[in-house]
Amino acid sequence: MELDVFSGALFVFGNRSRNKIKILYWDKTGFCLWYKRLERNRFKWPRKGDSVLLLTDEQFDWLLRGLDIAKLTPHTESVFTDLF
Repeated sequence: MELDVFSGALFVFGNRSRNKIKILYWDKTGFCLWYKRLERNRFKWPRKGDSVLLLTDEQFDWLLRGLDIAKLTPHTESVFTDLF
């Protein structure tokens, strides 16, 4: 992947059946590993051909909650101009 594992980024890996994920990151004292397994459902894992996918905090939250991040898009900020 050619990414810096000491950068503070989260590295998320999913299994083939998409009911488990592991999250690996460096917290300045060592590596932390989080593991989540779903009992009944599956994670809506992105099906992009890329091995690396950058997610926003919001998209990462959607992924953990079981939402399909490919179908959701966040609201864009509106820029209001002075109409008077």
